[in-house]
Amino acid sequence: MKILASAAIAAVLVAAAPQIAFAQSDASSFKRDKHTSVRQRPRPDYEAAGVRLGAFIAYPRLTVDVERDDNIYAVAADETSDTIWRVKPEIALRSDWSRHSLSAFASSSINRYSDKGTEDNEEYTLGLNGKLDVVRGAFISGGLQYQKLTEPRSAPTAPTAALAPIQYELVTAALTGVKEFNRLRLTGDLSSKSYDYEDGRNIAGELDQDFRDRDQYRYGVKADYAVSPDTAFYVSVTGDSRRYDNDSARDSDGYILSAGVDFELAQAVRGQVDAGYMKQTYDNFVVNGRQVSDITGFSTKTKVEWFPTELTTVTFNATRNIDESVVAGSQGFVATTGSVAVDHELLRNVLLSGQANLGNDKYKGIDREDKRTGAKASVSYLMNRRVGVFLTYTYLKQKSEGIPSDRGRSFTDNKLAASLALQF
Repeated sequence: MKILASAAIAAVLVAAAPQIAFAQSDASSFKRDKHTSVRQRPRPDYEAAGVRLGAFIAYPRLTVDVERDDNIYAVAADETSDTIWRVKPEIALRSDWSRHSLSAFASSSINRYSDKGTEDNEEYTLGLNGKLDVVRGAFISGGLQYQKLTEPRSAPTAPTAALAPIQYELVTAALTGVKEFNRLRLTGDLSSKSYDYEDGRNIAGELDQDFRDRDQYRYGVKADYAVSPDTAFYVSVTGDSRRYDNDSARDSDGYILSAGVDFELAQAVRGQVDAGYMKQTYDNFVVNGRQVSDITGFSTKTKVEWFPTELTTVTFNATRNIDESVVAGSQGFVATTGSVAVDHELLRNVLLSGQANLGNDKYKGIDREDKRTGAKASVSYLMNRRVGVFLTYTYLKQKSEGIPSDRGRSFTDNKLAASLALQF
């Protein structure tokens, strides 16, 4: 697994955080904090106190889940149900400085199936984040994260014939610089993701996954102009480069040009509405002797929060982007998602949440379209600052259209989970 150059830069900047001694101004035309969502609202009587370690505070947490899943393989027929037990220890370490910040975190998830032991897996995350307040109105932030993850059976890229879920390593690095000039704000971003997939097995033998190993780089600039203390318009350009370790035919370069507005209105509405044009070019991808065409289209990354009362938050999300395909003959697909979520504070320590979502994946080069509908409902009961109890129901339905069933994924899945969290 390669640690990319930008990851090293981010780590150096984060490690240097205590050495700079300038504060960023709180007077900004781009702050959007007049309203507080249900999930953001402080609850001092129910928040972890943490353990002080010098200039840092440690927050240990342990969560135990039990989940009933009625279709663990995400298949259309002959569904298999099972009970999954999860133990998730984690710890976060955060600085307690008057300026700058540095944090580190580690977590794992140990997942065990009652009947189907081949589905058992473990996941891990290690991360480091930091922020330098360089001068008034300017800061640099960076982060580095390593993850060992398991691809869900319901993922559009998951191989249906695998005898066990595919695992992979993901290294993510990010570096951001921001400078404000009164009403103008400039932002520069650089990020990378490096994927390393483990081979799986099917009934015929080894299921090679090395063709999926890749590095993805994003780099962009954004300019915001505040027309008032509550509203700013912006334009941005983002480059997107994708390089495969063992399948250079899938290499591509692209960009996103977008414009939008972010705002916080007195009428209890806050958010960002974004619209743009995206293009991804695959110069070497050839099917049946013919080079495939570029993937282009409308892009968006929109989020709007509505606060009908102080106790209720309604959140609308919409995204549209180009994702990588693992299907033969297809270089990628356009993923479109939309959701609406409601959070309600029934009592100070009892939260109710509900969400409905839609998704559509339209593949390029082949006749495949995946349509998804989903819903989620949960109850959170915070007993005190150390104990919380959660109950969650999740529904997902996917239908693949336009191609033979051996390439598509159609299924319905219901999950019911209960969790107990302990924190200190």
